[in-house]
Amino acid sequence: MSVLLEVCVDSAEGLEAAVEGGADRIELCSALDVGGLTPSRGLMALAAKAPVPVYAMIRPRAGGFVFGPADREVMLADIDAARESGLAGVVLGASRADGGLDVDLLKTFSERADAMGRTLHRAFDLVPDPAEALEQAIELGFERILTSGLAVKAPDGVAVLRRLVEQADGRISIMAGSGITPANVIDIIRETGVREVHASCRLPVTSSDEALARFGFAARQEYRTSDDIVRRMREVVRA
Repeated sequence: MSVLLEVCVDSAEGLEAAVEGGADRIELCSALDVGGLTPSRGLMALAAKAPVPVYAMIRPRAGGFVFGPADREVMLADIDAARESGLAGVVLGASRADGGLDVDLLKTFSERADAMGRTLHRAFDLVPDPAEALEQAIELGFERILTSGLAVKAPDGVAVLRRLVEQADGRISIMAGSGITPANVIDIIRETGVREVHASCRLPVTSSDEALARFGFAARQEYRTSDDIVRRMREVVRA
């Protein structure tokens, strides 16, 4: 069975690089430096033209995943925008104050997404009981869970990832993400049994315009999706 490579991007340039490098699916975001926020409607419209499935992150702000009524309304409208743009799916997550999944809110979001594909994002990595949360995700109808195995980086969460794959038993896909590179992806696949992996495939790029950085219009240290890293990741996974 082949392993699917999902690449997360936050710009038109990154989208082009991911497609050029051979990504099987795109997670479309803005602001990857804070874990990814909802992309603009314009970027969604552009991404809908890509030759591979594109899922939009639905996250209205940085920080935690406990969402109030105003956040809820924004997220519902963003789900509508993703559907109207013609994207294949959405990436969702919501937490209760204790870190567990907010099942009621996720059900509301899932119903709004209707026939679109759905990924449960790394809000899952904050849950107190991953076994319970996995069953909840299945009950809610998610296609997959993006997780690092409750660790900051997936290479440190392989034991939990393996247990999740065993518990899922084909009922839902476990997609390993965070800290995955061409150098470690094969070991993660072999040790966990995951059939989907998620990576940003980015390289650090120092801002070439000092004035932009000085005025705060650009970070001094930026990251950009590399079609070469995507290509190498794809080659390693296929091998």
